[in-house]
Amino acid sequence: MSKYRSNRAILVLEAPWELDADDANRTSVLPFIEGIAKLTGDTEVHYANFYDERSFQMALDCLCKGTFDSRTVYVAAHGYRRTIGGMDIVTLLTKIALKSKKYHITGVMLGSCFVGEHATSMEVCLQESRLRWCAGYASESNWLEGTLIDCSILAHMSALKDDVFDDRERIAAELAVAIQPFRADYPIGDDYQRHPVKLEDSLRFVAQPRGRGNRARDVTSLVWEQHGSA
Repeated sequence: MSKYRSNRAILVLEAPWELDADDANRTSVLPFIEGIAKLTGDTEVHYANFYDERSFQMALDCLCKGTFDSRTVYVAAHGYRRTIGGMDIVTLLTKIALKSKKYHITGVMLGSCFVGEHATSMEVCLQESRLRWCAGYASESNWLEGTLIDCSILAHMSALKDDVFDDRERIAAELAVAIQPFRADYPIGDDYQRHPVKLEDSLRFVAQPRGRGNRARDVTSLVWEQHGSA
């Protein structure tokens, strides 16, 4: 019997959330992402937990197997300042970038608080990799609302055809479509001083089109302009 083969995969790397004292690894983004896969019908979900830098590398190695036309990575973990799940954002993104060419990884969704404020670090890590986009939050992100936004981005961006990634404005336009169901002025979470932050002031985007000479750039303002004009 021939083996069924999907064309796309979403690689989910998740750290324990411990949202309350009784959360014994109860909370997870996995059911939400599995819903995306069932909706599209042509996407596999590969999932692993991580706890530190060493286990993140092991999890990533484990998930990067098989042959797919494209993969998208979803890192779901607590974030604070420059760290995601206790790892420095540059270290984490560099590990993904190094895998991107061989395993056709096109984008990264960082489902973590605060790390989106380091858009420059995203740009540096995407540079000269196969990664075409990266998104993250520059403030706290309420768990459920943030997960739903992440899912919308992952569902839309993982289904795109390759030619979209030839043009920076097209990438930004597709990111804008992905977040269209969500209000720009919705208070997604607080800043470090406990002041509420609107979604448009938190969710950041970096894009790197294919082609020699194209560099990774912050396209946040372009995405939100397209969102507002739709």
